[in-house]
Order: sequence, then structure tokens, then C-alpha cells
Amino acid sequence: MKQSLYGLILLIILALPPVANFLESIMIIHMHMQMPLLVFSGFLMARFFQLRFPSFFEKWNGTGVPGILLFIMIMIYWTIPKTMDETLNVTSMEVFKFFSLPFLAGIPLRDSWKKLTSKGKNLVFLFFTIKYFAMGLIYVNVPVQLCNNYLRIDQITLGWGFLTTAICIVIYLVYVNFTDKSKYE
Repeated sequence: MKQSLYGLILLIILALPPVANFLESIMIIHMHMQMPLLVFSGFLMARFFQLRFPSFFEKWNGTGVPGILLFIMIMIYWTIPKTMDETLNVTSMEVFKFFSLPFLAGIPLRDSWKKLTSKGKNLVFLFFTIKYFAMGLIYVNVPVQLCNNYLRIDQITLGWGFLTTAICIVIYLVYVNFTDKSKYE
């Protein structure tokens, strides 16, 4: 239960106006630090909800597929440039971000991940690799400013962050799929 409390504390700290304003002031920090930390806070809080509502999770997310699909949909939504802009301009979108990432992405991720097969996990990694390569190429190569609240250089930096993340996921997938784990156990 301690980790649920840590997740709640992390969410509260991330929601503090000075912290939120700082993390949202730089595009790459907004996308690659604040948003994953919000998902992580939900990931930590998930244990509380799993213990409190076990039949709900078993009935709703027995195989892990519905939860991982919800996680993927929320993550796709929050990588759309217009969504990031609206978060900075519309208070209700900011509130939705602080609700959806922990509770609609972080909690389902934790509940689903252990239920997925290794093939399912690899498919999730493969999906995010393709998505990050595509988003990276879009942010780097589009000659116009996609987000009104950020400079074009911030956009290019975020694009390179997406590309770097995609390359790291590829390296991980190669490592996992082409090493003999029995030699290291």
C-alpha cells in the first residue's frame, strides 16, 4: 500500500501549478517527462484499486487485452500536437490530462502487463516503436509549427526524442528476442 501512497503523492506534486508550469514550458519535458510520470503515478496507485475492486478487474480485464488497448488509445491521444496545445490553453483539458494519464493509462497498464503473453508484450513494444518513429519523423520533418505554444526548435527536439526512444525500444526488442535467457539464470 505504500506504493499507492507514493503514486498519489507523485500525482499531487505533478499537479502543483509551479511544477506543472515548469514541466509544460519545454515541449520535450512536457511529452517525455511529465506525461510518463503521470502514467507512472497511476501505475503505482493501481495496486490499491486492484485490491479494492478485484472482481471488476478480473471481469473487465481478465486477459489484459482491454486494459492495454485503453492504455494505447490514451497514449495515442496525448501524442497529438493539437492535444498538447489545448492542454496549455484550456483548463478542462489540463484536468483531463491529470485524470486520464494516471487513471485511464497507468492503472490499466499495471493490471494488463502481467496478464499479457510475451508475444503480446512484444506487440505493444512494436506498436510504440512504429508510433514513435512516425511521430519523430513528423515532428522533425514537417516545415511548419505544429504546436502554437512551442517554438519550432522545441518541436524538432521532441521529434529527435521520439526517434531516440524508438531506437532504444528496437535495441531492447533485439536483445530480448535474440538472447538465450537460460545462460543468464
